[in-house]
Amino acid sequence: MNWLDEVRWDADGLVPAIAQDVQTGRVLMVAWMNREALTLTAQEGRAIYWSRSRARLWRKGEDSGHVQKLHELRLDCDGDVIILQVEQIGGIACHTGRESCFYRRLVDGRWETVDAVLKDPEAIYASAAESPAQ
Repeated sequence: MNWLDEVRWDADGLVPAIAQDVQTGRVLMVAWMNREALTLTAQEGRAIYWSRSRARLWRKGEDSGHVQKLHELRLDCDGDVIILQVEQIGGIACHTGRESCFYRRLVDGRWETVDAVLKDPEAIYASAAESPAQ
């Protein structure tokens, strides 16, 4: 059996993919992968996702330079979630210019921003009109 056949793809042929910092264990972001994205990620040693908003493959860092170097791929017990342990080049995973997309914490019934912007997104992306939505 091919290793890709063990992944439980959803009705759209996608699987959620969690990017986790290999050094700290912090969850950096969640995206989606199709079969081609997962295959290329394993082959190229860098995170490649399926962008639902753009309907195409998305090599993390292709616009920002914030590439995710792959250290390890893991599949959960149900076969329906992938974890990528990555080295986040440049220390910024989020299109908002933060280390992680999970920068808000629930405090007293409201979402509080707890992580600072490390770099202005306008300075990261050449075209502000085409923000790299995940």
